[in-house]
Amino acid sequence: MTQNIYDNPEFFQVYSQMRRSVHGLEGAAEWPTLRALLPELRGKRILDLGCGFGWFARWAREQGAAEILGIDVSEKMLERAKEMTSDAAIAYQQADLEEVELPAARFDLVFSSLALHYIENLERLLISVRTALVPDGWFVFSMEHPVYTAPLQPGWVEYEGRPGWVLNSYLSEGARVTDWLTKGVIKQHRTLGTTFGLLVRSGFTVTHLVEWGPTAEQVAAFPDMAKETERPMLVLMAARPSPKL
Repeated sequence: MTQNIYDNPEFFQVYSQMRRSVHGLEGAAEWPTLRALLPELRGKRILDLGCGFGWFARWAREQGAAEILGIDVSEKMLERAKEMTSDAAIAYQQADLEEVELPAARFDLVFSSLALHYIENLERLLISVRTALVPDGWFVFSMEHPVYTAPLQPGWVEYEGRPGWVLNSYLSEGARVTDWLTKGVIKQHRTLGTTFGLLVRSGFTVTHLVEWGPTAEQVAAFPDMAKETERPMLVLMAARPSPKL
């Protein structure tokens, strides 16, 4: 089961004050680049994995999408999303992305923003996404770049009674326990090559891959983003179902 850190009161309070939480998509520095990867949305049926406050769902409706289903593991996030949404074409569902069952050939676009780096069994989810897409559908997502998730101080640690040796290595894949807004946040580190391979094995053809970092204009507007120019913070990808051989 995915760690439901977003229902932690301390975490949720701090997260709710972040720029992207207050201003939505326009508060996310990577949004212009991610938006450019999206297909035409008019008339599309869309699934938003890790929908959070529902910012993308509401924006997609403004672009003419026919219906949107947002899925998130967090009860608190979905409560806020429902409070901010008054549109019968947008529905929200609480589900764990590690275990969610998706209907076959139901969606034209599956979208996900900053959720996949929490998923341990990513291959299972990718196969489910591939099944849920129509043959000419799109899968567009962002996740933390593995260069960003990899670093940890080396040493012997114990978390929830499970000791282990933490290596400060990009090639050492697996769970990373970090302090981000609160203590003990678990993210799943895998190399970019592993993620690419999982997509291909799950039946996707990758069409776009962007190793994202802030622009000079963004750094000028928000000087605290300067540190994010030293290595890519996010990876943005677009993929389509591969034709059957």
